[in-house]
Amino acid sequence: MKVILFPIALLTGSLSFAQSQAPAVKDTTKGNAKEIEAVTIVARKPTVESKVDRTVFNVANSAIVAGNTTWDVLRMTPLVSIDNSDAVKAEGQSVTVYINDRKSVFTGKELKEYLKTIPADNLLKIEVITSPSSRYEATGSVINIVLKKRDDEGLKGSISLSNRQSTKNTQYSNFNLNYHKKKFTQTLIGSYAHNNYVQKGSSNLVFYADNTLNRDLSYETISKSETPSLSSTSEFALNDKNNIGLVLEYNQSRNLSWSNTDGREYDYDKKDFVNYHQAQTANGFYRNLGTNAFYKYYDKEKNRILDVNLGTNYSGNDNNDLINKTIVNDPKVKEIGSINNAQMRNYYLKVDYTQPLGKSWGTIEVGAKTEFNNHVIPNNLYGYSLGTSGYEGLSTGDKFHYEDNITSVYANYSRTFFKKLETRIGLRYEYIDFKTRQDVAGAERKDRYGTFLPNLLLKYSFSDKYDLSLTYDRKIWRPWYSEFNPFLTPSIDGTYSRGNMDLNPNPNDRLYLKFGILKKYFISARYMYTNQDYWTTYTSEGGRNVSYPGNFNGRVEKYYIFANTNQNFLKNKLNLNVGFGWYYIDNHDFNLKNDIDGKAYINYWGGSANLSYTNLFNKNINLSAWMEISNQNNGNTQANNTNVFHNISITKIFPKTQMEASIQLMNIFKRPYSDDITYNQGGTVRRYELWDWYGVNVTFVKRFGNQKVKENTKTDVEKNAGGAK
Repeated sequence: MKVILFPIALLTGSLSFAQSQAPAVKDTTKGNAKEIEAVTIVARKPTVESKVDRTVFNVANSAIVAGNTTWDVLRMTPLVSIDNSDAVKAEGQSVTVYINDRKSVFTGKELKEYLKTIPADNLLKIEVITSPSSRYEATGSVINIVLKKRDDEGLKGSISLSNRQSTKNTQYSNFNLNYHKKKFTQTLIGSYAHNNYVQKGSSNLVFYADNTLNRDLSYETISKSETPSLSSTSEFALNDKNNIGLVLEYNQSRNLSWSNTDGREYDYDKKDFVNYHQAQTANGFYRNLGTNAFYKYYDKEKNRILDVNLGTNYSGNDNNDLINKTIVNDPKVKEIGSINNAQMRNYYLKVDYTQPLGKSWGTIEVGAKTEFNNHVIPNNLYGYSLGTSGYEGLSTGDKFHYEDNITSVYANYSRTFFKKLETRIGLRYEYIDFKTRQDVAGAERKDRYGTFLPNLLLKYSFSDKYDLSLTYDRKIWRPWYSEFNPFLTPSIDGTYSRGNMDLNPNPNDRLYLKFGILKKYFISARYMYTNQDYWTTYTSEGGRNVSYPGNFNGRVEKYYIFANTNQNFLKNKLNLNVGFGWYYIDNHDFNLKNDIDGKAYINYWGGSANLSYTNLFNKNINLSAWMEISNQNNGNTQANNTNVFHNISITKIFPKTQMEASIQLMNIFKRPYSDDITYNQGGTVRRYELWDWYGVNVTFVKRFGNQKVKENTKTDVEKNAGGAK
């Protein structure tokens, strides 16, 4: 770790000295206009803003956008962590991702692939909303990704090319075109990525159900994908207060991977062991088409906003996995393959309205949304091993259906008292009616329930330098549709995986306290409580070791303390944001009720630092460095190592030609890896994985036209009214 901290500290000191020795800044009232714009564009806002309900990462002011995708920048956003399973969390809690205040339909790896198609150059800011209002459909925190909005006359845009070298080589390219003429604005964004990824790992699986079994294996997976995408946003201003628009999004990904595994399996009951080699090939084709027609009424003088959104999302995913297994001294090769195709259809109508109630009576916000989902997953198994020893009784095919209708209404009321006490009180009600079924097995489930989700925010300003805020909210986690699918699918490690039709929603309560000092230093504490938790567990079914998601009763309490500061030096050219947190989880009641031999009390810590320097030597050179320290504990999975992620980039801007060149160094001092153990009722699973997120990335960008941008004003009233600062 000292090897990493030393060069970053040395970089900071060198920058400060270099700037003090740099020539005086030229008179900005003279000279080339493009040079003036390049020099002054960086001093608009601090890179990181800490507000009562959110932390805002003003990405457009940071040097890290060059050469990165939105997924890369999300990794480097304060308070955000992402594990090797692509699970995104904020302050250790699950998140719901919004893009321009519109809820994303993607989760997990699908979200990763989509955000990798959006170049970071299109980003304006990323909001980490740790205390979201009742407006948001969220199981925990909210991450709102806000893209730039250009509305200057004429055509402008950019083209970028990137080449990333880690274990293998990866290429990215994208273009961004924007045309604005009087009342009409058209934006077109396209990208293409050719990704290559290598992952190595090993695991030890110990099972105690039915028979005592120990399995050790090591594997290597080589993956590649081709990912084109295209999005179009058309907006027309009917007048100063009324806008209509249409958003069209399409992206697809063709994936291919090869895995090789060497394993050793020991049965303590039979006093016998076998060595085996297993190979797996997987290919898939994913595509998504989304539409959103919107109408917006915005009266700036009276601060009234009406938003109406009508949209659809269609996703299709075709996967084909084939596993070949050879047991040492047995020339016969066992083969089994799985085809899991999915079609997801989503339709929604959403209405939001905000207006102030006089000058001193606060602001009211109300809204409603109804959506329909109709998803289908056809599943099939094939291969000449079916029906042979160890593969008896497997269903060779079935079709899983999921349908639901979710209706929600909400109201928020915000008001400031005595010019010192800001308040926001909200209530959200959600009602879901859903049904699941299998065509062949005949299993089905129908259920419906309604939930009230209250929300409260209080902020008291002792002075301009000190303030204290308190928030409370109740959230509910609902299973993702595919997690209900009970079809058994073979995995590369010799186990099987399936969903669980009996999954139930998981409610939780959260209390959050935040103390601000001098508008630069912030200390926060969070408490979360639930009587039910959601874990992955393992069991033995028909002699097979199976993993599946499950709900478990039992009290779980989580405590969290975090401190962070954002500092600007050298006339806002040098920006530093540092945060550090400590987590404590009390699982003793949960473990006792579920007979899980895990740690009853878990504590761990993590932190991050973002450093950026803009316009070094007044030569349009931007530098940035980012570092995160994390051991990424999660539920019944506990890390045995602490990772130190880091990223250093240098960008040179050429104002006259509107070109940029950047080089980025990713985790070059130490390659990150995971080493964790999962406790469950059937035994333990320990996994080790060496990540491929390291290497060097080189990017070239060509811009044209006027590059000025303005912020999206869609939710300015909500964000700037009482209780939302």
